[in-house]
Amino acid sequence: MPEPAKVKEEKKEEGINRTTVTIFDHEYVLKGTETPEYMRALAAYVDRKMRQVGEKNPHYPPVKIAVLAALNIADELNKIRQDYETLIRLIQEERKG
Repeated sequence: MPEPAKVKEEKKEEGINRTTVTIFDHEYVLKGTETPEYMRALAAYVDRKMRQVGEKNPHYPPVKIAVLAALNIADELNKIRQDYETLIRLIQEERKG
């Protein structure tokens, strides 16, 4: 079982956070205005999705695993957006009476 994402944090630029994460056994330096905890949570989610694909398809190269994981994440996002739009529409209809 791989160990969880390793984390290094430093703040170099004003308002910019920097965090090193491990996704699918590769280290990446993430920089952004979001908190290091948020960036780590995103990285952990992507790592989990890639591992799910990799477990089902162990012979696939990492790039193919990444693309399939991205498609799975995009599918989840699209379904959530559709649900959100449906809820907004229902709320608007309810307000109209």
